[in-house]
Amino acid sequence: MATQKLGKILIVDDNAGIHKALEILLPLYFAEVKTIPSPTMLMTALEQLRPDVVLLDMNFNASINTGNEGLYWTSELKKSAPDVEVVLFTAYADIQLAVEGMKRGAFDFIVKPWENAKLVEVLSAARDKARKARSKDRQTSDAPASVSPMFWGTSPAMREIEKSLSKIAPTDATVLITGENGTGKDVLAQEIHAHSLRSGKPMVAVDAGAITETLFESELFGHVKGAFTDAHADHAGKFEQADGSTLFLDEIGNIPLHLQAKLLRAIQNRSIVRVGGSKTIPVNIRLICATNMDLEALVREGRFREDLYYRINTVHIALPPLRKRKEDIVPLAQLFLKRYAEKYHRPLNALDEGAAEVLKSYRWGGNIRELQNCMEKAVILSEGTTLTAKDIKTEHTQAAQASANLRAMSESDEEHLVRNAMERTGGNISAAAKMLGVSRPTLYAKLKKYGL
Repeated sequence: MATQKLGKILIVDDNAGIHKALEILLPLYFAEVKTIPSPTMLMTALEQLRPDVVLLDMNFNASINTGNEGLYWTSELKKSAPDVEVVLFTAYADIQLAVEGMKRGAFDFIVKPWENAKLVEVLSAARDKARKARSKDRQTSDAPASVSPMFWGTSPAMREIEKSLSKIAPTDATVLITGENGTGKDVLAQEIHAHSLRSGKPMVAVDAGAITETLFESELFGHVKGAFTDAHADHAGKFEQADGSTLFLDEIGNIPLHLQAKLLRAIQNRSIVRVGGSKTIPVNIRLICATNMDLEALVREGRFREDLYYRINTVHIALPPLRKRKEDIVPLAQLFLKRYAEKYHRPLNALDEGAAEVLKSYRWGGNIRELQNCMEKAVILSEGTTLTAKDIKTEHTQAAQASANLRAMSESDEEHLVRNAMERTGGNISAAAKMLGVSRPTLYAKLKKYGL
């Protein structure tokens, strides 16, 4: 029985041999196949062919984005044609880059040299997804993604926080959330807002520590037209945007001392004056702040205003690090496994005991965020239906494996790998070390060894 040929495939690769091989194979399964040698022709080819899938090589002769052309063009393609699926074509050494590509929106990746059956299977799945998405009602596909709900788990500390939330959320009390990076402070803030009387409007979130000092007042309080060179129109700041809702100021401990007074004034008065303006504008907000810093210590050191600290600290919630809620590690990992198995269309449905033990024994310095990234990578690279211990790649295991791989290589292979990493990263030591999975001192030793 003949296979029905559906879909259009665009291949972007600078290898003429690959072009010839795929021009023979793929027309047996797809209605139209086009090859181009360079991503500089990609946008024109997209307009002409309107493909369902782009099979995109990750490295070309030109040096774009420090050698990671596949990542650059994946991002460009998804911005220009979000309904087109991208499958990355990569060498074995570039698998970590391919994983990053999937996080940026690629459908999947194929490792060279490829297996024909696997290539056709992945391209067919990508084609089907693209065609299904296009046939869906546009209103449904454009609906905003819901915020991930808080995972409470079973640890005593988290159960206490969950209990207190029902009392805190319906009030307008100002809340200070503290905890290490990656513990979920932003998710908890959203959870408080979602259970508040202000949930009918979206919460307005600001990374206070990331705002430059020159733009601080404009971002938070707004500006009037002509207030400064680039003020071409009136602009409502975050306080006004959050009127009637919740304002979440993340990383509040990073705000410079001289700007803290201006923030305090706005919080106390519940009103702002736009930069360049004279009109006092009242704002009705509920304030939630978060930081990974010890604000009491900063107050003692004179680096954080005591009056501001007490103003934002009506209710204090301290999120525990993941290492202090070990009973929640595996359930969280299973939640992420399910989420990413669906996102990356992997047939995974379980963790085996070995994988669970690896997860429980690791310290998770980056907390939930590190666990989430670890599980996402494991799901992307998995091949079976169950994750095993060898699928779990923490920073420690990756570094150990990379070092072992380098030790097992011949000197000529090792030199080639190091030289290739340096070329592809434009000589950036940190980037090359990360690509190789070794420390900077180890890479320096290798460079000295081979006179590079």
